[in-house]
Amino acid sequence: MSGRKRGGWVGRQAGDRLLTVAEVAATMRVSNMTVYRLIKNGDLPALRVGKNYRIRESDVDAYLSERSVQGEGA
Repeated sequence: MSGRKRGGWVGRQAGDRLLTVAEVAATMRVSNMTVYRLIKNGDLPALRVGKNYRIRESDVDAYLSERSVQGEGA
């Protein structure tokens, strides 16, 4: 290995799917621009592939889990 930091892969599954911004937006039912904002603000980790972003499915799941709320009376 060439001394590059691999910290981004720690705790990730080898078979973790990489999703496009459009796929994440559809899953979350938000606009593509909202996903780009989450990436830019550092709320949603993403990889840069050429000029495009790819988001690990596990990162989307983690983002949604961290923000889930219990309904009243639950």
